[in-house]
Amino acid sequence: MSDLFWQKSILPISSTIEEVIRNLNQTAIKIVLISDSDGHLQGTLSDGDIRRGLLKGLTLSSPIQSIVHQNALVVPAGMTRVTVLSMMTANKVQQIPVVDDDGKIVGLHIWDEVASVQARPNSMVIMAGGMGTRLLPHTESCPKPMLLIQGKPMLEHIIERAKSEGFSHFILAIHHLGHMIEEYFGDGGRFGVRIDYLREKAPLGTAGALSLLDPLPKYPFVVTNGDVITDIRYGEILDFHLRHQAAATMAVRVHEWQHPFGVVEINGVEIIGFEEKPIARSHVNAGVYVIEPDSLAQLQKDARCDMPTLFERLQEKTQRTVAYPMHEPWLDVGRPDDLAKARSSEGLRS
Repeated sequence: MSDLFWQKSILPISSTIEEVIRNLNQTAIKIVLISDSDGHLQGTLSDGDIRRGLLKGLTLSSPIQSIVHQNALVVPAGMTRVTVLSMMTANKVQQIPVVDDDGKIVGLHIWDEVASVQARPNSMVIMAGGMGTRLLPHTESCPKPMLLIQGKPMLEHIIERAKSEGFSHFILAIHHLGHMIEEYFGDGGRFGVRIDYLREKAPLGTAGALSLLDPLPKYPFVVTNGDVITDIRYGEILDFHLRHQAAATMAVRVHEWQHPFGVVEINGVEIIGFEEKPIARSHVNAGVYVIEPDSLAQLQKDARCDMPTLFERLQEKTQRTVAYPMHEPWLDVGRPDDLAKARSSEGLRS
C-alpha cells in the first residue's frame, strides 16, 4: 500500500466517532489508526468497535478514547509477507499496523495485498540433468526429478510451488533421460506456465548449465536443484537478494550433528574438560540460489562448474555473495531413504 494512502487512515485521539466513520467510508480499508502528534500509534478502531460503542449509548459526537483498541497487534518493518500472513490468519485480523522501534506508524498491512500473488518477471532455472546414481535402481529408466512423490514428479512439485508465488517462466536444465522430462512438461502450457530447456551434452555440474542461457535473463533469476523438496518461499529469497544488492545469494540451512560419544578435552596428557555428546552446528548449502545475470560472466560455455565454485569466483572479483538463512522444511532427495521419506505422509513437512 502506498504511503500516501495508508496515511489517510490516521486520526488523532481527539477525534469523534463521526470523524472515524467518515474516515472508514473514505478509505474503505476497515480500520483507522489512532496516533499522537508525533506519529506514535496509540491504538486502532474498526467498524466493529464503532458499532459496539454506539450500542453502549455513545453518539456520533462522542470522543473515541473509551473505544480505542489500545493493545493492537503490530509488526516491525521488514517482516516477511509469509509471517505477516500467518499472523493475520492466527489472530483472525485483516489489517496489521507497521511500527518502527519507537512505536511510530510506518505502514499498514492489508489482507488483500498480503494474500495476493505478485507476478514475477524473474525466471527460475531448475537443474534436472543429474544422473541420480545414488538412487539406483530407481533412476535406471527414470530421471531423478521425475520420480513420483505423492503422485507427482518432484519437478512438478517445485514448479507448482514457484507458480503459486508468481513465477511463470521456467528453464529446465536436462541431460540424463532428458527426453522424458520434455515429453511430460512440453512447453508448460498445460501447467499454466512457460517452459524452456537447456540441453547439456555432458553433465555440467550445479552451475555449468547456466552458461547455456541464451539470451541472458534480464532480471535476477532463481536457481534450484531438481531434487530439493522444500517449503522455502522462492519470492522471499529473491526479495532478500535484491535488498542486499548481491551478485549471488545462497540459501543455507543449519545442520546439527550430535557426537555419539562423550568428548574429552586434553592438553598434552592432562585432562582439562569433558563434554557429553556435544552437538555441532554448521550451515549447509540448501541447493537454492538467486543469481544476477552479470554473474554468468564467470562461467565458460559448456564447461563444468558447481555453484560453490561460481560463488568463489565472484568473491575473487570482490562481488558480494550472501547467505539466506532458511528454516522451512527441506529435503534433498539423493538417497533411497530420502526418497522413502519424501513419499511418506510426513515427507514434505519434515
